[in-house]
Amino acid sequence: MPDLPKPTESELAILRALWRKHPATVREVMETLNEERDPPLAYTTVLKFFQIMTDKGLVIRDDADRTHSYSPAVPPDTTKKQMVGDLLDRLFQGSVSELVLQALGNSKLSKAEAAEIKKLLDQQTRGKS
Repeated sequence: MPDLPKPTESELAILRALWRKHPATVREVMETLNEERDPPLAYTTVLKFFQIMTDKGLVIRDDADRTHSYSPAVPPDTTKKQMVGDLLDRLFQGSVSELVLQALGNSKLSKAEAAEIKKLLDQQTRGKS
């Protein structure tokens, strides 16, 4: 699958809503987004985002019913991998260690997160040997 365009912040908010519940109508997504926003988004604004996102290939529109519904074109992991890969290439010149060190230096890890990271590092080390 070719790389999809990188979603904007607003498009990511819509994708997060769709990843939690899809398919969904414009109204359902608007209501979800407006639970966390002030001022609220207008229906026509969310509809315009969906039209743009459909053209970009970020969402799929099902117009079988009178009320159109939308689903994400790709799962969240695919989008996350693509965006992290882009960040890795553009900002860290492909250096995974610089990316990880920067990320770890900017946040506090829980014990569970540290254990998960250690497990992944162990798997990577065994796979490379």
